[in-house]
Amino acid sequence: MNERSLAQQAAVRKATFSPAEEKTLRPFSIWEISQFMFDVPADTLRKKLADDPSLPQGATEEDGRQRWFSLAEINELRRRVRFRGKTLLPKRPAGRAMRVAVSNFKGGVGKTVVAQHLANAAALDGYRVLVVDFDPQATMTHSMGLVEVKEWNTVWGIMCRDLCREADRIAQAYDDPADCPYPTADELPEDVQSIGAQRVQDFIQKTSWPTIDIIPSCANAAFVEFASAQYRSMHKAWSFFGCVARYLDELPDDQFDLIIFDCPPAIGYQSLNAAFAADILYIPSGPGYWEYDSTTSFLGQLGDALEDISVGYEKIAQDAGIQLPKRFDDVRLLMTRFEASNPLHAAMMEAFRNVFGADVCRNAIEMTRAVEQSGRFQMSVYEQDYRQMTRETWKRARQSFDAAYDEFREVVLNAWERKNKTEEVEA
Repeated sequence: MNERSLAQQAAVRKATFSPAEEKTLRPFSIWEISQFMFDVPADTLRKKLADDPSLPQGATEEDGRQRWFSLAEINELRRRVRFRGKTLLPKRPAGRAMRVAVSNFKGGVGKTVVAQHLANAAALDGYRVLVVDFDPQATMTHSMGLVEVKEWNTVWGIMCRDLCREADRIAQAYDDPADCPYPTADELPEDVQSIGAQRVQDFIQKTSWPTIDIIPSCANAAFVEFASAQYRSMHKAWSFFGCVARYLDELPDDQFDLIIFDCPPAIGYQSLNAAFAADILYIPSGPGYWEYDSTTSFLGQLGDALEDISVGYEKIAQDAGIQLPKRFDDVRLLMTRFEASNPLHAAMMEAFRNVFGADVCRNAIEMTRAVEQSGRFQMSVYEQDYRQMTRETWKRARQSFDAAYDEFREVVLNAWERKNKTEEVEA
């Protein structure tokens, strides 16, 4: 069954990726750029291009009716063009990138779809994005065009590296490192040491999007849950829940603008690392009672896990520089697969809002044909060419995700500015 499935998987990639089975990002038309990215009339954009031949001019169709631009060309236009004196560059507060975890228990609620579309929308908005795939199913990794991934290049590798670094830091904290009751890095298993020797940038891979990088996942990364328990038993002073946060703190503040975590449908070592590293928690949920029930369980169990760590690991966290209890700058619930004309969906949306109030996102992700195809063909709505379906079908799906992204950007920027003000007061 696995062999037949792999053969079908290869056939899908061959049909949807380039002939070399490498995913490539399609170009974008002037109509898309003017209406959905720059928010200016198409004729105004065409005049700007005609007045300055040094600007990217795109590639013209054979009939000469439409020009198409790569994302790199679009970003150059953002940097160089102004309309009425207004820059096209997105707002970017000072400091490190904001980190958003997309997480829930329930499978099929659209965690990866939401994370993928938010990343794509942010990239089209001019932001530099890092995606971290915590899920061993690796759907996000595959959707970004990566096929062959080694487990030591995943979050598991980051945890091995962190264990080595923390083991040596803890030993050095003793007046005589020989008095440390815990192992140093050179006393850990050889495979952990070899993975731990990787550099901070070694885990970051390029994707089919020029301004989206990824820390990928793979099926073998499921081993991290077993390995992490083993590592904890080896080194009981290791703050296993802070690995990814410490790793991301090593990245230059200006390398990325936004970091998005695609989390597995479980609370384990990987999802706890995502929670402790995240500034904002986004919880997708479908419009049914079982999704509501699962979301309630997720909130309760995540809260219990974070509380248990705050109590049981207080001294270890303090020594590692981790502030407890863990607090998010914002938590939002996002309704997915929503059909406004469905009275049951409308009733569930009302129930969610009655319980969670303003924490429920105003804009749901609507279920459309384009959204269904995004999962079927490993392509987001933003990657799909509107010429392959009716323009209205594509436009409706795009507008649904754009509205959700606009609200997401508002949440992120507000949290970012609050964080900066808090840090200024503390300083």
